[in-house]
Formats: sequence, C-alpha cells, structure tokens
Amino acid sequence: MTSQPVTPADTLADILRGVERGMFPAPDLSVTVVPAPSERDTCVIGLTAHIVVAADVDPAWVHRQLTPGDLSAPLNPPFLEALSNLTGRRVNAIDAMLLASALPDDAERAELLAGLTEVTADEHPRVRRARRYREGIRVYVDAAGGMLLTGYGLAGRLECALEVAEDSRGMGNGRRLARTARALAPVGAHIWAQVTPGNAASFRAFLAAGYLPVGSEALLVR
Repeated sequence: MTSQPVTPADTLADILRGVERGMFPAPDLSVTVVPAPSERDTCVIGLTAHIVVAADVDPAWVHRQLTPGDLSAPLNPPFLEALSNLTGRRVNAIDAMLLASALPDDAERAELLAGLTEVTADEHPRVRRARRYREGIRVYVDAAGGMLLTGYGLAGRLECALEVAEDSRGMGNGRRLARTARALAPVGAHIWAQVTPGNAASFRAFLAAGYLPVGSEALLVR
C-alpha cells in the first residue's frame, strides 16, 4: 500500500480507482471534500488517517463541523445527522469496505462459474434492494440455494452481494460465493463488497475468499 496526495481536481471515482491500484490518500489526518458522484450517491468514507466526504456541500461547512485531526467525528452520529439534514438524506448504514482483485486463474474461474445459473429475480427482497443502489444488476443462483449479485454502485465501482440459503450455512458456501464474485469480475479488474462489521459470518466469508478491508463508509440515501 502506498499513498499520494489528493488534488482539488480528484473525484470520488479517482480516489476509489486509486485504492484499487493500492494508492491511498495520504494518511495526514485530513478531511477531503469532493462532489457527490451522482444524484443517487452521497457518502462519507473513512480510510487510514484520511476521511473523504463526497457530497454537494460547501467544504467550508464540512470543516466548521469538525475538530481538526479528529477522524472519528465524520463517521459519528452528530456529523452524519448534520450532513443528512443539510442534504435531505438519511444514513443507510456504516459498513466496512472490502476489496478483491479478479481471479487470474482461468481454471479456477471456469470451475466456480460452472456452478452458477443467471436468473431474473426482480421480486426477491435482496434484488429489489440492490436495484436502489446499483446499476447493471446481474443475479445468479447455485445448486445450494445461494444467490450472488453484481452491479455498478458507488462512483461506478463493481460491487457484489450474496445470500446463503439458511439450511446450507456453516458449510463454506458463503466463502465460495464470495470467491465466485471474483471470478465474475473482468480479468484485471476489482470487485467491492460492503459488509456490516457486526455480521461476523459474512465478514469471515469475504476475508477467507481473499477480500481485504480497505476502509469504512456511510452511505446517505434519499
């Protein structure tokens, strides 16, 4: 992992693409304010010793709310509530951001993808929820009753989500689905997952599938 300064011209997409390449904003205890990447997306992202606020607000307003050097405050309720009120949004969740590269092994990719079937499942609650936050949703199921979704979410990043059937939990199916998501990513690309830290089973599954925690995020939704 290396670091680089954030310039005034950088967007959230630039920052996230940098993280995919292992280039993080400088750990200088600062808060960077960039425009919201879309009408849908407003967020606060916590990286190592650096916070990024992606919102259509005056940067001076952001800095007035915060004590310099206090990097816990931007992801705590008082600031998030103030930002929510200013933007007319609500905080959806505070999640860990996990990141993995696409699988490079063609044989492993083929083996994992052979167990998937792409389906249309618009009425499934997880699919309905995904369509609120992502574009280009694709839905897959496997023989164990698991579901895997991919789509383009925050600042155009490729994201995944999964669900393991209740009667097949504790048997490594979550880890397999998380790794299969890496097989769905184009070679040379990366895929992201957002996991609530309290969901220990899901967190462990993604870690076991080769994803690395790179930060935390609070999405503000309409």
